[in-house]
Amino acid sequence: MKKILFLGAAQAQLPPIHYALDQGYYVITCDYLPDNPGHFFADESHEVSTTDKEAVLELARRLEVDAVVAYASDPAAPTAAYVAEVLGLPGNPYDSVELLARKDKFREFLVEHGFNAPRSCSFYSIDDARAWLATLQLPVFVKPVDSSGNKGITCLENPADLDDAFLYALQFSREQKVVIEERIDQVGFQIDSDVFMVNGELRFWLWADAHFDPLCSPPFPIANSYPTTLDPRIGEKAAAELERILATLGFRSGAFNVEFLVDAQGEIWFLEIGPRNGGDFIPDTILQATGVDLVKATVDSALGLDCSWVKRVEPRGFWSNYVVHSLEAGILESISISETLRERLVCKAITVHDGDEVDCARGSHNTLGVLVIRFKSLEEMHSMLANMHDHITIRVTSQQKVAVNG
Repeated sequence: MKKILFLGAAQAQLPPIHYALDQGYYVITCDYLPDNPGHFFADESHEVSTTDKEAVLELARRLEVDAVVAYASDPAAPTAAYVAEVLGLPGNPYDSVELLARKDKFREFLVEHGFNAPRSCSFYSIDDARAWLATLQLPVFVKPVDSSGNKGITCLENPADLDDAFLYALQFSREQKVVIEERIDQVGFQIDSDVFMVNGELRFWLWADAHFDPLCSPPFPIANSYPTTLDPRIGEKAAAELERILATLGFRSGAFNVEFLVDAQGEIWFLEIGPRNGGDFIPDTILQATGVDLVKATVDSALGLDCSWVKRVEPRGFWSNYVVHSLEAGILESISISETLRERLVCKAITVHDGDEVDCARGSHNTLGVLVIRFKSLEEMHSMLANMHDHITIRVTSQQKVAVNG
């Protein structure tokens, strides 16, 4: 029986765990949080941090695993690549995976190889960051160099707010390093979706329009909608440039979550290429829209199985995920969904309960749940996604009121 070590056992990691169990594989989970749900489904679980490369390597070697999977987790992706490389298991080059997981290294790579990249620089010291900021035109983005899911990001419009933005970014950086970069003027939607590589070839790519909630600061990513409104010629160009990036770095197989912008000249600006599947039910939405199962492909690829069946398929119908989130912090009273939205729901996974403490949405750590939705038309999809607060009502008792009443 094949043994698979899954790095992470959170709600987001459940799809590949369930797939592996359905295939009859022996599932091992490791995660520093013992109460994460994946542990309860696994054949065996271990309380080991997914970012501790040597501890995970020792665990994988001792258990004689056949595959290591880091699904929808940027921090775990370098660990999975490291363990696979040392043990001779299927995987991608550790150095290349680590480069993609670090914003500072990725920006340097883009510049060195002639790809578009915003002016950026990374800092351990806030004094050095302040000097660099003086050379830039505001607004700029202040980010942790090694985080994802919008965590730790500030769109800085006033230099006086740099200290707060820098310290906020540090809260989400394992390296304790912050990157400051110019904002690119985009045309149309930001693009965010998953792709899949087989034997060095980009076999599957499907772009999605990324939607943000402007009522959050910074704007919070709430949905990926299919089909995209991106010009197909630019979509083809983006796929070709992406394949060149991945080939240059020596990638051979697996899933990648990709974000990019397009400017007024039709130039492509890659923001992130995550060496892992996207979170927030992106692979699940793609499966509903196209029938292409990137969860299966991810597990099969980690085992070294044939994935030549992976191919491009255009979406059928109008689909999106949606990240349920709160605009205020406090104690959750209820989450209500309109009848119109309920009629369109294909999947709903709410991860909080009435009475739980919730935060105002700033990053993926503030997610309350995820939906998969099928709409009746492109126009309906864009209209509803732009007005989802009319369809999902989050009732929260403010913490200040609770304290006064208490």
